[in-house]
Amino acid sequence: MLNFKNIALRRGVRVLFSNSSFTIHKGQKVGFTGANGAGKSSLFALVKNELHLDEGDFSMPPNLEIAHVAQETPAVPCSAIDYVIDGDQEYRRLQDRLKQAEQDNDGVKQAELHATLDVIGGYTAQARASRLMNGLGFSADQEQNIVGSFSGGWRMRLNLAQALMCRSDVLLLDEPTNHLDLDAVIWLQDWLCKYPGTLMLISHDRDFLDTITDHIVHIEQGKAEIYTGNYSAFERMRAEKLAQQQSAFLKQQREIAHIQSFVDRFKAQATKARQAQSRIKALERMELISMAHVDSPFDFSFAKPEKMPNPLLSLDKTDIGYGSKCVLKSAGLTISPGDRIGLLGPNGAGKSSLIKVLAGDMLPLSGERYEAEALKIGYFAQHQLEQLQLDETPLWHLQKLDKQATEKDLRNFLGGFDFQGDKVLEPVRPFSGGEKARLVLALLVYQNPNLLLLDEPTNHLDLEMRHALSVALQDYQGAIVVVSHDRHMLRSVTDQLLLVADGKVQPFDGDLDDYRVWLNEQKKIDDKAGDVDAVSAVSRKDQRKLDAERRQRNKPLYDALRKAELAVEKFHNEQRQLEQQLADPELYAEESKAQLKQILERKVQIDKSLEEAETAWMLAEEAIENAQ
Repeated sequence: MLNFKNIALRRGVRVLFSNSSFTIHKGQKVGFTGANGAGKSSLFALVKNELHLDEGDFSMPPNLEIAHVAQETPAVPCSAIDYVIDGDQEYRRLQDRLKQAEQDNDGVKQAELHATLDVIGGYTAQARASRLMNGLGFSADQEQNIVGSFSGGWRMRLNLAQALMCRSDVLLLDEPTNHLDLDAVIWLQDWLCKYPGTLMLISHDRDFLDTITDHIVHIEQGKAEIYTGNYSAFERMRAEKLAQQQSAFLKQQREIAHIQSFVDRFKAQATKARQAQSRIKALERMELISMAHVDSPFDFSFAKPEKMPNPLLSLDKTDIGYGSKCVLKSAGLTISPGDRIGLLGPNGAGKSSLIKVLAGDMLPLSGERYEAEALKIGYFAQHQLEQLQLDETPLWHLQKLDKQATEKDLRNFLGGFDFQGDKVLEPVRPFSGGEKARLVLALLVYQNPNLLLLDEPTNHLDLEMRHALSVALQDYQGAIVVVSHDRHMLRSVTDQLLLVADGKVQPFDGDLDDYRVWLNEQKKIDDKAGDVDAVSAVSRKDQRKLDAERRQRNKPLYDALRKAELAVEKFHNEQRQLEQQLADPELYAEESKAQLKQILERKVQIDKSLEEAETAWMLAEEAIENAQ
């Protein structure tokens, strides 16, 4: 049990949160949410004993094994799999003691240590590490590669595997999906659902949080509060709380105005002075209720593209790859106005390479790339962040795009991406990854493209910015091609999925749940490929036929799941609209009582319908899992 009692944390002179109390019990899976800089990572540092409280008390049982993902990977000369196994520190300690016992020729001690290794599963350490690496996207050949040979993103995956290797009581994960592709995110999600210890998870991935967590700690306006349920349940409870807070705030403001009016009228009259004084004291004693804050700091949209030629861009019999290595053979793709395409496929199959060729950042090995004369591409990729001028300001970057625009107009535009006040005049260099990503997106939106190519656009973005980006993309009138491990965004903004796999680009007949099934089936095929007898018994062609028959048998289950998903989406949208209405102060005026009552009654109905739809969704998912 981790007990936080009346705690306060500061960063410099700024109070992150104060007077906050909550308890995390053994085995709970707790998601931590809040804006970037709210104090989530500082709270993790407190648990790791890297930071001390400014106020309050924090306690947890002694000798807990706490695992976390290292932020840096030392340039050790060992192999990747040995580095991952190092995460099981007890296993490594027993190995060292066993070596010493062997040197001392102590047979009794050796027998004891071998028995202990058997109890803790030490003899399966190599296999466990291999499974972890495979799940996170490493091939069997990469297991023996030296740690220093991997790029930064892959080293972070090694650090994650090392943390998962630890047989921990408490696991701290801070944005674990940032360096993962969709396949690895799905695998990690399943692994964490089965994790037996206490999980503390910081994530801006809504679907990831929804599937894994059973509690949410939300940090907002200097308070950290715990909510029971997953992220969707938290959103509903928070919306209800904000609506109630807004109503109480308006009622108190009317009471304050009434008392103040009495004081102003009678404080100068001797006969009323005592009464006026008592009311002044009442005002001083009154604990002020804050106005409910429901507004996102982000408010932007894509303007309608000036020209929309048809088609915008096409590839014809295009081979894509690097040097002599071809990853995609004879790819064909035509992008027309209004297309909203999501790219799926295993890591290394060629999704990012395809986007680079579409963007013109990389030449195809052969074939043709045709683009319309009026094509205007907006391309977002992680390397775009590196192209920012670090010593210049956000305002400078926009002025470079549009020398005719006024500073006021550019400041207003940047304000929609939460670059407020003097922030627009600060150098980019010390900006966080999220702030740099927001600036690149702002530059992209400002240029008013008619084709958006987005390669993992949500990395480093918090939940509010991800939601704002999804809303803007839903209203965008140009064409979109997106690669993302954020399934909520893929569901929200795409209506066509392409599978990039086995050297081909082809339409994917299904949704993201079908893709999860496809991944599992591919994994089974890959596992069987190592067995010569299995490969000879069932060819890949036969396997695909069997897989297709299985999908056909389970089609009613997938239809039920899709129906439940649509119902959840419908009721969730109506719930959001009702919450926006309830946030309107005018609704709480006396003359609007009837309307308020009607909206509240409708909200109760929608909340109930949403809960029933979510239950149907969960039952449908369970039915599919049982059928596999």
